[in-house]
Amino acid sequence: MLCIHLGTPPVGVDWQWKDKDGQFTRSGKLTPLEFAANYLQTDIHDYVSLVHDPRESSPEGATFTVEYLGNVIDAPSIRYLNVDIQLMKDITLKMLQDGKPVWMGCDTGKQMHRDLGIWDADLFDYAAVYGTEFDLDKAARLEYHQTAMTHAMMFTGVDVVDGVPRRWRVENSWDDKVGNKGFFLMNDSWFAEYMFEIAVPKEYLPEELQKALELEPIVLPAWDPMGSLANLFIGE
Repeated sequence: MLCIHLGTPPVGVDWQWKDKDGQFTRSGKLTPLEFAANYLQTDIHDYVSLVHDPRESSPEGATFTVEYLGNVIDAPSIRYLNVDIQLMKDITLKMLQDGKPVWMGCDTGKQMHRDLGIWDADLFDYAAVYGTEFDLDKAARLEYHQTAMTHAMMFTGVDVVDGVPRRWRVENSWDDKVGNKGFFLMNDSWFAEYMFEIAVPKEYLPEELQKALELEPIVLPAWDPMGSLANLFIGE
């Protein structure tokens, strides 16, 4: 049915491009596997997904998967390793200091100013506007599906003061007309409340967590918010 409406996927494509200096290069016809072998320089098989899920039902150091999650036939199931939020920050900082951007997933629509490109946990004072307290912590917000991973982006920089990250630079994909030419600024307070996932090489994990990757994963139900980033779109 997909082929009828969209056409049969090509076996190969003619790969040609201009680099940032305007130099034109033609590589000829390549299959997807040939393209990957020639141009993908990152060993994606060495990367693992770290998540921060503070619910009591989700112990730190455990691995998780989500029922029915995944869109590639015969691919291994998605597997997360649950870690403390401070460790997630520390690893993100170390990778950036090593010159490596960090893929991440977060709840992008919360406490955000789209035009200015700012995320801050205290950006809007909802309590003053509505005359009531919004006091659910991160774990409770997950349990009530008030928060979830909704968007993937890339950490590309960090502002460090006295050895402590103060704010993070994020490359978004919403056009260069929002934020600072498409880049956003995330305060560290927002990281703690609304960051959920990063992808990192195994070498950045402590030895005990590298061993934890071999544990049999806990299977979360298909509708669990920890599976939302790869499973559905939540309006931002």
